[in-house]
Parts: sequence; C-alpha cells; structure tokens
Amino acid sequence: MRGRPIFVVLGLLLLAFGLGVGVGSRFSRKPATAPVDPLAPGPVQADLAPGNDPAPSAPPPCVDIRNAGPLVGSTGCVSGLVLRVYSASTGNTFLDFCQDYHSCPFSSVIFSTDKNKFGNLASLQGKRVEIRGDVVAYQGRAEIVIHDPQQVRSAP
Repeated sequence: MRGRPIFVVLGLLLLAFGLGVGVGSRFSRKPATAPVDPLAPGPVQADLAPGNDPAPSAPPPCVDIRNAGPLVGSTGCVSGLVLRVYSASTGNTFLDFCQDYHSCPFSSVIFSTDKNKFGNLASLQGKRVEIRGDVVAYQGRAEIVIHDPQQVRSAP
C-alpha cells in the first residue's frame, strides 16, 4: 500500500505530459489538410463546343477575419488589419490579426521554407491586407498558409 501513491503521481505526470505533447506548440505546427483519396472520382466537366468556354470566374470576395470560419475547406480570401508580425525562433512568421492570437478566429503563417520568397514582412504591421489561398482548420480556427507573395496584397 505504501508504493501506490507513487504510481498515482507517476500516472498523473505521464497524463500531463501526454496532454502537453498532444496540444502542441504554435512554433512547431504544420497545416492541417484533408487526406486526398486518389481513387475518388474527380469533378465532372461538361464537354464544351469550341468558343463556348465559360467566362473566367472572378476571384472570390474577401471576408473579414471574423467571418473566415465558413471558408474552411475551400479556397478563399480573408482580410484584416495586421496588428503584429511575429517571427518565431523556428523561422516561421505569423501575421497576427488580434491582440491575443489564441482567441483570434483567423491565423496565417509563412513557413521558414518559404520566407526567402518575401521581402520585409515587418512592413505589413499596421496595414490592412487581403490574403488568398486554401483555408484550412488549425487548432479550431481558420488559417491560410502563405507560400507565395502574390497571396498577400494591400486591402482598400
């Protein structure tokens, strides 16, 4: 009976460690994407006679960061004021649109592998921007991973 409390303490420590590892860190994250089934049928495209091509569709309108949630799983455009440009020790750069990024409904990240494609990212701080790209779910909020400078532009 004397050894039982030590097992309880060890069990609680292991549980706490497991939860900490499971929650992860903002600095080591990877984008969440849905798995692709290569055997699933693709979109059906109608045969069109030459000259009857549909008009190119306009890019989707931008939504405010507060309305980004419904875009998860599609390509879209999200706009907002960049309050802070944060570069983590890993080299990943985050555009923060809220004072507390934990409670923000939208996030965006430029991974260190793509950072050399961009100029001075700090110049985005204090500017309203539009970000276009695939909107994925990450830690319960919408996120766009920015791979190319053309995904980011000044917003009116």
